[in-house]
Amino acid sequence: MTFDELDLSDDILDALDAMHFSECTPIQEQAIPAVLEGRDLIAVAQTGTGKTAAYLLPVIDRLASQPEPDAINCIVMSPTRELAQQIDRQMEGFSYFLPVNSVAIYGGTDGATFAQQQRGLKMGADVVIATPGRLLAHMSMGYVDLSKVQVLILDEADRMLDMGFYDDIMQIVAATPATRQTLMFSATMPPKIKQMAQKILNHPAEVKIAVSRPADSIDQSAVVCHERQKTPILRHLFETKAGKRVIVFAASKLKVKELNRELRRAGYKSAEMHSDLEQGRRDEVMQDFRSARIDVLVATDILARGIDIDDIALVVNYDVPREAEDYVHRIGRTARAGAGGSAVTLVGERDQQRFAGIEEFLGKPVRREDIPAEFGSLPEFRPDGRSGDGGGRKRRGGASDKRRRSRGKKAVASEQSAQASEGASRPEQAAAEGGQPKKKRRHRGGRRHRGGKPQTPPSQA
Repeated sequence: MTFDELDLSDDILDALDAMHFSECTPIQEQAIPAVLEGRDLIAVAQTGTGKTAAYLLPVIDRLASQPEPDAINCIVMSPTRELAQQIDRQMEGFSYFLPVNSVAIYGGTDGATFAQQQRGLKMGADVVIATPGRLLAHMSMGYVDLSKVQVLILDEADRMLDMGFYDDIMQIVAATPATRQTLMFSATMPPKIKQMAQKILNHPAEVKIAVSRPADSIDQSAVVCHERQKTPILRHLFETKAGKRVIVFAASKLKVKELNRELRRAGYKSAEMHSDLEQGRRDEVMQDFRSARIDVLVATDILARGIDIDDIALVVNYDVPREAEDYVHRIGRTARAGAGGSAVTLVGERDQQRFAGIEEFLGKPVRREDIPAEFGSLPEFRPDGRSGDGGGRKRRGGASDKRRRSRGKKAVASEQSAQASEGASRPEQAAAEGGQPKKKRRHRGGRRHRGGKPQTPPSQA
């Protein structure tokens, strides 16, 4: 279907023509008519399917013909500053021939940018594109009026919930009219997203676009290995595949920090990217990566969506992602703009079943990477969840083993009884010799721990 076949205004069609957009993507073809009808919408579609245009085009069309003057007419919430900036750029292009304005609201800015955001909110920008936390910060200052919002849009809703924005989102939703139109876009549909949809959407239309497979230009491979082998294998991949323009995805912020420290100690120009970093530091890291001052970026899934860097040579999944959709998002950072690229997944023993699910989603097995023998034996791939390589000791069993354990227990009991008898006779012996029983010395610090100080398990990110 072409955009000309949709009920969009001539001004929007002119803007699309100037941007060389003619054919609708599947998500645009199904979502735009429902939004134009004024219905609430829940859409499941991954990054890169054209979902931004799917909600911006009909909303711009509506606001151009039915604006609420000097008021905030639409809110678009996104999980990250980077995605908010990207939406804002597309908004400028789509609304080029229309009297619809917008302002992007996100953190990590200087005083001048903050004042610009403040001015846009006070004057009532037609479309406010914001991260939930920063919008809530402005709302707390008392000059943000959301009582005339006509459309509320949640982009990458699953990601926002993963980042802990649920309470912020619900607080913002409560400040908008109940008569608003609500559009929710998500790459996945876990139970918590369904629960939120039931609370904030009213008889929504549903659109679900199947997650596309990774581009054929991505050379996908995997290494089934022990956890202790992952970092040496990672360094081997740097040497044999690419030492520059590499993104390494890890499962948690804690692991990202630890792995980055290891790589820097080994002499690599690496940096970390996760939600604990201040926005200014995140911008600095991304700029260093784009300008090749950093070769390796170790990141959580915060970098899996909404980041456009065209020349990533290698993506490594240090940990297997939780969902097949996350796998597609991660490895989609390479082989962009028609270029080639490689994606390697390190599959630990506990992640084999999860990786088997990804292969099932892909519809084919992922090629196993050849690793030199110097890294030691690799575990067998057992997607049924059983132990991998059988390289540990074999468990003994049978009646003879039971008898052996029984004899061991009797020997220990006999020894303990002898020690108790000997200990009981010592006070009498000391009294007969005219001395006092020797007192046991107590360790001043309390109980002594064998093998050094007790270790406190690290907190999870």
